[in-house]
Amino acid sequence: MSSGPFRFKQFDIRQDRCAMKVGTDGVLLGAWATVSHRPGAILDIGAGTGLIALMLAQRSDAGLIDALEVDDDAFEQCVENFEASPWNDRLFCYHAGWDEFVDEMDDRYDLIVSNPPFYAADYRSDDETRAKARSNFSLPFNELLAGIPKFLNPDGKFAMVAPAAEEARILALAEANDLFSERILRVRGHEGAPVKRTYFEFGLARVPVQEEELTIELDRHVYTEDYIALTKDFYLKM
Repeated sequence: MSSGPFRFKQFDIRQDRCAMKVGTDGVLLGAWATVSHRPGAILDIGAGTGLIALMLAQRSDAGLIDALEVDDDAFEQCVENFEASPWNDRLFCYHAGWDEFVDEMDDRYDLIVSNPPFYAADYRSDDETRAKARSNFSLPFNELLAGIPKFLNPDGKFAMVAPAAEEARILALAEANDLFSERILRVRGHEGAPVKRTYFEFGLARVPVQEEELTIELDRHVYTEDYIALTKDFYLKM
């Protein structure tokens, strides 16, 4: 595998020291999360390479985009990718775990995003570092959701992605922490395949829920119009 960067239209991602590489989950979350409410401050929890934070920097005029990464190598690579980007004056990465951040910080954000480490039911890995990064024990959903309200501005949004099998549990955990779903996107890899991922966007008030589905491919490397529309500002070949 090449050790060179993953090139997007407006920035590059170096990922040779990161267990979790650039993937569809992160790209879709970075492209799908709402920025129409013009967030002034954004937080990316479990930033990894910094991909989602960089996508949100491209999509918004947010003056402050914070990221949080606990893994030593991933933190260093995230900082490297931030510094090499056109938006380095707006991006900052904390080297800490979510529990430390919740205990020590009091900042408020207009948008919080997270592609949290999890094991999908069909996930297998022989790579210990990658497996650890994927493990739900690294950032359990209940701990993630419990901490969000402390940092969310009254009109703020929290967007995350999880295995579709966890959808009902996450919705219940969110409501238990006074987070209410505003948008839900269910994603399948190709036509006829089961839904594999659910994307959630929560707020602090009950509103009608907007529910959608997205199919990524019509055939191998033949992408749907909806997927292209979401990602065309980022992928070089879209």
